[in-house]
Amino acid sequence: MDGPTQQELPLPFPELTGDQPLLPARMVNEFSYCPRLAYLEWVQGEWADSSDTVDGRYKHRRVDAPGGELPAAEDIESETRIHARSITLSSNRLGVIAKLDLIEAEDGRVIPVDYKRGKRPHVTRAAYDPERVQLCVQGLILEDCGYTCTEGVLYFAESRERVPVAFDAELRALTLSALHGLRGVALGGRIPPPLEDSPKCPRCSLVGICLPDEVNFLRRGQTPPRAIGVGATESLPVYVQAHKAKVAKSGDNLEISIDDQVVSRPRLAEVSQLSIHGNVYVTTPTLHELMRREIPVAWHSYGGWFLGYTAGFGHKNVELRTAQFRGADDENACLALAKGWVRAKLVNCRVLLRRNWRGADPADPVLEQLEHSIRTAARAHSLQELLGIEGNGAAVYFGAFANLIKREGEANFAFDFTQRNRRPPTDPVNALLSFAYAMLSRTLTVALTGCGFDPYRGFYHQPRYGRPALALDMMEPFRPLIADSAVIQAINNGEVRPTDFIGGAGRVNLSDEGRKRFIATFERRLSQEITHPLFGYRVSYRRLLEIQCRLLGRFLLGEMIENPNFTTR
Repeated sequence: MDGPTQQELPLPFPELTGDQPLLPARMVNEFSYCPRLAYLEWVQGEWADSSDTVDGRYKHRRVDAPGGELPAAEDIESETRIHARSITLSSNRLGVIAKLDLIEAEDGRVIPVDYKRGKRPHVTRAAYDPERVQLCVQGLILEDCGYTCTEGVLYFAESRERVPVAFDAELRALTLSALHGLRGVALGGRIPPPLEDSPKCPRCSLVGICLPDEVNFLRRGQTPPRAIGVGATESLPVYVQAHKAKVAKSGDNLEISIDDQVVSRPRLAEVSQLSIHGNVYVTTPTLHELMRREIPVAWHSYGGWFLGYTAGFGHKNVELRTAQFRGADDENACLALAKGWVRAKLVNCRVLLRRNWRGADPADPVLEQLEHSIRTAARAHSLQELLGIEGNGAAVYFGAFANLIKREGEANFAFDFTQRNRRPPTDPVNALLSFAYAMLSRTLTVALTGCGFDPYRGFYHQPRYGRPALALDMMEPFRPLIADSAVIQAINNGEVRPTDFIGGAGRVNLSDEGRKRFIATFERRLSQEITHPLFGYRVSYRRLLEIQCRLLGRFLLGEMIENPNFTTR
């Protein structure tokens, strides 16, 4: 015989007071579907559109337009007819708020109608529990407002079917359990674990932010991740560097003009960021629209130095920034992260030398010196010691960098390289390296900001006025793989020529045409796909940078015991 079952004791939260926020009914739906999804959206402020969410907004366009009136509860009689759209109601007792798509009336009772974008599912109750729970929340709010409400309707737009949902004791208990569960998780401040190998994940719009398979794999090392968090890159940066160019908005397009002549009209939906170089005029309506769409504007000097960026309100994930600042104040955490980044950088430098070596002498002595620096970095006891180890490794690496440059033809002798120098670069190779590092820093600053970090508070690079320290931290492993590799490719393939440089007063800069060609090389490198050495799937460097930022966040929030660094095979 089965033993006695443990009864669940309901523990409702007290009525909301003060400035505590009301829970949207949609979040209760998300919690019932996936607690982690609700936490990401409600507590951490994450959001990403997918084809489903965009289509859902389109299907809701009619009911989202307010129409009709909802009379007071005492004014409703048995013959009262109601057809009120987009009505917002709340309940302090329950601590929830909802925008009801449609409210109808029958025999003195009000009936909430909730619109859904798809077809009616062929399941026992003709609807899934999360949708039924969200509708029941609306019914409970109506009851708290004094109305009689015993049932609701789910309307599936694609199949044009109405599914009645009775608010019985079972559904009410399920709804209250989800509601109080979400409030408990939100107040607890600890993100629920990701679902494991769930069929819900591939269609989730936040899968690229949640990274469920990647987090589970790094925590347990069992099932390799599915390639569901990779996603296709559907938008790209737009660069504007022509002197006194103008960027304006025309409908859903940017309109770029030079001397009052329109030269390009990229669609806003296909723009990931706007990169401005030099004296370019961006109109106020354009800035407003870019901020509304959360498309950042990156500002560079005419010579290519990254000056800063313009964005909207920024990310709402205060929880992540709190964990970032806490970790940045911990010397042990800073050293552990810094050792991982430096080691990954030196490993990738060694791989780049081995793959691209063109020197007359073997590369073995140089590779052995780098290997020694890699081993020594893992044993560093302080950030100062690690800086010295990294400096020695960089000296070895750049001392051999000239052996990666093709020497066939007279043109390439203009790309002689002896040592790394920066401010100012004194030869074409150093000018390319400095420009590439500025663009990589810009790319990671935007990626970190989009993930919720403060890019100016680092762990290895210490805070300094105007320096994106965390972006410099994160770019260490990718300097050789993206920036240096793009420089070698541009020179060896003849994409940048000696005539593309301007020299004077002991410094060398790229010309407009040279900068344009190198930007194309750099962006092509970011779009190149590689096989991830840990996860096994194909991913572009552009997407990989965001994945690494997301994984750093998961580590800082305590979901993983180690920050995974990227080292190429």
